[in-house]
Amino acid sequence: MSGEAGEPKRRAIRSYVLRAGRMTEGQSRALHEQWPRYGIDDGEGLLDFAGLFGRAAPVTLEIGFGNGDNLAALAEAHPERNFLGIEVHTPGVGHLLRKAAAAGLTNLRVSQRDAVEVLQERIAPASLDAILVLFPDPWHKKRHHKRRLVSAGFAELAASRLAPGGTLQLATDWEPYAEWMIEVLNASPLLRNRAADGRFVPRGPDRVRTRFEARGERLGHQVRDLCYERISP
Repeated sequence: MSGEAGEPKRRAIRSYVLRAGRMTEGQSRALHEQWPRYGIDDGEGLLDFAGLFGRAAPVTLEIGFGNGDNLAALAEAHPERNFLGIEVHTPGVGHLLRKAAAAGLTNLRVSQRDAVEVLQERIAPASLDAILVLFPDPWHKKRHHKRRLVSAGFAELAASRLAPGGTLQLATDWEPYAEWMIEVLNASPLLRNRAADGRFVPRGPDRVRTRFEARGERLGHQVRDLCYERISP
């Protein structure tokens, strides 16, 4: 660790692998036409959320939003809040931008960049109301566990970007990863598990049941939800 607390060195190992997904015509058109409206271009310095959204409001960040169904639904259901999504896979970004434009959303912005780098370099400490990490890649094989997003370093970084009382909400359908998350996050001195027994919480009413989640359930996977609260300093 170097620098301020919650500022790990830039990782040489990433928690994702870029895959060449097929873009539909609609996704490609939305990416071209709607990026100026919703996209956050690469840059330096901390994001000014009030300037970015044109108002001051609580900000929820979703890391790895997939095709964006959950994020779009949240933004539409909660116009009083601001939502920021980070996703590296281009088809998913195009899908979300298409949905956002069709719904006329004004409280949504998107970054297509490594989420840890965005947290480190562009998001101010104590500036987020919630962070969502839904169905991250579990990296099943033991030799790949070092690629898992949820780690002690990530817990420290995410907690540092949450305002006191803010929440880190996670979900996975891979039981070994769920246990890994509990072990890592319960050990963080900056986070408190909201589950009464220190383990899992019920599925949140706002979380959209995605196609990925439905596929896991069809395969017999049990979905686990976790929720941690940023402890006041």
